[in-house]
Amino acid sequence: MKTGVQQIMLGTVTGSEQSALETLKKIKAAGYDGIELNSFQIHKTSWLVRLLTKAAGMPTGKGGNFNWHQLVKDSGLQVLSLHTDLGSLKRSPEEICQEAASFGTRFVVITGMYRFDYTSREALEGLCKDLNAAGEKLAQSGISLLYHNHNIEFLRIKGTDVRAYDFILTHTDPAFVNFELDTYWPAEAGVDVVSLMDRVGSRLKLWHVTDRGSRLQGQAMTPIIKSDSVEAGCGNMPLDALARKAAEYGAEAAILETHRNWIDKSPLKSIELSARWMKEHIDE
Repeated sequence: MKTGVQQIMLGTVTGSEQSALETLKKIKAAGYDGIELNSFQIHKTSWLVRLLTKAAGMPTGKGGNFNWHQLVKDSGLQVLSLHTDLGSLKRSPEEICQEAASFGTRFVVITGMYRFDYTSREALEGLCKDLNAAGEKLAQSGISLLYHNHNIEFLRIKGTDVRAYDFILTHTDPAFVNFELDTYWPAEAGVDVVSLMDRVGSRLKLWHVTDRGSRLQGQAMTPIIKSDSVEAGCGNMPLDALARKAAEYGAEAAILETHRNWIDKSPLKSIELSARWMKEHIDE
């Protein structure tokens, strides 16, 4: 597997094109192979999208004004995938295929839908139909569609014991839809992530790596402290077992993603510390 970093981590350290290049070079120097780009960070977006993203703790930076093709080339990194949204994919699949190809990646990823009822069987049936149709269009250009989860997909469909994620697995066509599995979020939802990876199996094309634990030094006010994302190898996720599973099922890359709780509030320090675990446990 290759290793990479999700662009969402870099909003605070990409305020200018020069700082973006310096950041990408540091990621390369830390030992990572690539970066996963987000459409809303490499194109100009509305102030509302930027405001909402920042309010969620994930500032986008000013990358919409930068030449990301040149930045990636000059840094020595490769683009492992391109994140977009289902609406854009339905409106202009050819344009998204062309952009993915221009970055040299064959993976386009969409994430969980906003304001979507994952407990509704009818809504999920519509989503799976849309995913299959979009994936078929991308496949015609040699691009693979992947679905990236959060924790909401592990709600159960109303009146059943079926989780939304399992429904999506069952009702999408492996020829057109596969998965970028983020194991942090199902762990947050109380799911056995090792068995989940087994269920995804060979449809696991990319793996999002996030460890889960706490950062506390000294005495705690109470015996209960808050869990959060931490650097890879510093928490309590079964990352070693997950890395072996990801390799077993042929995942092409392990991609680091955390949104907060960084050492000294520095995403780069966090990325560099996580690189130690990545180097020891992820073999290219």
